[in-house]
Amino acid sequence: MSAPSKTALMLFVLCLSSILAACNGDPGAGAVDAKWDRDSCERCRMVLSDRKHSAQIRQPLAEGKSKVLMFDDIGCASLWLEDKLWRDDPRTEIWVTDHLTGGWIDARKATYIVGNNTPMAYGLGAQATPSPDGLDYEQAKRHIFDAEEQFNAHAAHLKEDVLKRQRGRTPNNKKQ
Repeated sequence: MSAPSKTALMLFVLCLSSILAACNGDPGAGAVDAKWDRDSCERCRMVLSDRKHSAQIRQPLAEGKSKVLMFDDIGCASLWLEDKLWRDDPRTEIWVTDHLTGGWIDARKATYIVGNNTPMAYGLGAQATPSPDGLDYEQAKRHIFDAEEQFNAHAAHLKEDVLKRQRGRTPNNKKQ
């Protein structure tokens, strides 16, 4: 193959690669469109169907790449993120749907309104506009963690209940 042909072929491959990379659907930053009634929550595995109370987290990966994880409620997203080593990485993005418009907004800049009917009953509706009765992101997280501790919204108490029952029984499944 002659030098001009090799150059043309390499240019063609480079252009094709660029086009395919641009069409992969993930822009590398920002919120992505949810596949409503098909995507499931990373924490509780419930299908995302509420278009006004869902969340997503963009996890930073090596080489400038990222991975988007979907959640049915900002409560699930906040609780799931809490024990991740990269939660405070400035590249970590958290998006939530605006309960007024359904559009994706930055969860850290949103105002949260208590009293919404949400998929996992944390009761927070996010909105882009400030409200005198609204919570900021840190206050919303405290609300979520308090609710989780008080109500065990994801049945975290079940393991402890099983262990308590097991301690009260003999190997033959009889009470002592």
